Amino acid sequence: MNPSFPVASALLVQWRKASASNPNDDCVECGHLGASTAVRDSKNPDGPAHRYPAQVFADFARAVGAGVLVRVDS
Repeated sequence: MNPSFPVASALLVQWRKASASNPNDDCVECGHLGASTAVRDSKNPDGPAHRYPAQVFADFARAVGAGVLVRVDS
């Protein structure tokens, strides 16, 4: 499951952004959407959103927090 929604702001989601995020940096916002987690670009709230199973997103967030996954610039 990873359907995309064309207009994230139309979803009935309470969006959250990490408190440590810098307003000028690239960030994502996430929120509960049923049994899933919706994710959108914080700089483009009217753009698309993606939905992931809640456990999959939680595992991803834990891996990022633990330093298992790192950003790779292309």
